[in-house]
Amino acid sequence: MEHYILAIDQGTTSSRSIVFSTQGKIEAIAQQEFSQHYPQDGWVEHDPEEIWESVVCTLKDVFEKCPIKPCNIAAVGITNQRETTLVWHKDTGKLIYPAIVWQDRRTASQCQALSEDERLVEYISDTTGLLLDPYFSATKIAWILDNVQGARAQAENGELLFGTIDTFLIWRLTAGKSHKTDATNASRTMLFDIKNQCWDDKLLATFNIPKCMLPQVMDCAADFGAIDASIVGHAIPILGVAGDQQAALVGQACFEKGMAKSTYGTGCFMILNTGDSPLHSKNRLLTTVGYRLNGKTTFALEGSIFMAGATVQWLRDGLKLIDDASETEALAQRARRDNGVFLVPAFTGLGAPYWDPNARGAILGLTRDTGISEIVAAGLQSVCYQTKDLQKAMENDGARPTTIRVDGGMARNDWVMGFLSDILGAEVERPENTETTALGAAFLAGLQVGIYQSLEALTHCWQSDSVFTPRLTKAQRDKAYEGWQAAVDRIRCD
Repeated sequence: MEHYILAIDQGTTSSRSIVFSTQGKIEAIAQQEFSQHYPQDGWVEHDPEEIWESVVCTLKDVFEKCPIKPCNIAAVGITNQRETTLVWHKDTGKLIYPAIVWQDRRTASQCQALSEDERLVEYISDTTGLLLDPYFSATKIAWILDNVQGARAQAENGELLFGTIDTFLIWRLTAGKSHKTDATNASRTMLFDIKNQCWDDKLLATFNIPKCMLPQVMDCAADFGAIDASIVGHAIPILGVAGDQQAALVGQACFEKGMAKSTYGTGCFMILNTGDSPLHSKNRLLTTVGYRLNGKTTFALEGSIFMAGATVQWLRDGLKLIDDASETEALAQRARRDNGVFLVPAFTGLGAPYWDPNARGAILGLTRDTGISEIVAAGLQSVCYQTKDLQKAMENDGARPTTIRVDGGMARNDWVMGFLSDILGAEVERPENTETTALGAAFLAGLQVGIYQSLEALTHCWQSDSVFTPRLTKAQRDKAYEGWQAAVDRIRCD
């Protein structure tokens, strides 16, 4: 009997379930969007129950779309939006507050106050590889405990559980039997010692978070429990978990030091494999866990951009300049490339390498000749310019990427990928399967169940689709990037 692998890809704007063959081919896919909530300026929330319902719906739907039965699924892999924070009652499973999304900036003032303690800032950087920022889970947990009536007392009594999305889904899928996470998601909480691979007691005390709330940290390929048979009619083991960007690193087969992937989903994230040792950035990039297998940690250097596909979503839903993201390529082709329009999408602040939570978005360089095409093109170009920011920071850290592989929804846009190659001055390689985040989760589950015997076997599953090469001269590239830097300088607040 042929076996298949199921991947659950729980993202920032939608949930998906994808059935893969053992060769990495997509057999069926189901997707469902869910609501975004913005209760105050800089706040971003999700309804956890709506997320849960969307996951269950796609799990059932994906099996209706193909003849493959749940009993033919050898293992499940989970990948997820990282840092998003949930707290729920241990006994009832009821959430005590909506999910605070990774984009949320409500704890900016708290982080600013804490940043006055230089020793703490240095300790956080040395221990977790992260910067003191609202992006990560620690201050989100503390905010919930401090602002939900009775929450702190309940947490100290061992009545509450914390989890990022992966942990919440595992807990629900296993009917409350498993409270676990993996090393990649743990490394994004600002509570995890990435060198010793354990929760850090000093940071837990700093943020006043009871240790009993935290999940058990596992390898990325491990036994996380099994999906309860009541959900899809058959119990299926969950054997692979990784945060979305690290899952994409695995799905892109970036297993050699110096290989990098750049994912264009809601945000944009470039991760560079740095091998067995963590590389401490001097340019405000993040040191993180790339993946952990058989107890061995591979580290990575990461730059995080908050707005990529979300910028296109804003052009569609906010400005209503387009009806569908697919329209952007044709519109951008009509715009003159040197029109001088720059869109800086700092809707929830700026990520790496600026880390300016108070910056806000702007469209600069407008003239009477500016139209929809120019604004749409500027939105697409903003993603490429921000990737250039990350590339420059990595180069300044002495870690120039040797290979750049792209994935995510925007990677399908040839115009964007062409401009990306132009502005980076580097070849950009797109795989046949751009669903590499989900594929990475499937790969991890397949490793644990024994379908794949090694990372080398996964490398053979990766196939190139297109290679984009630079067309701009260095002078043209530098001039365009200088315009972007000037636009960013105009809107920064720090």
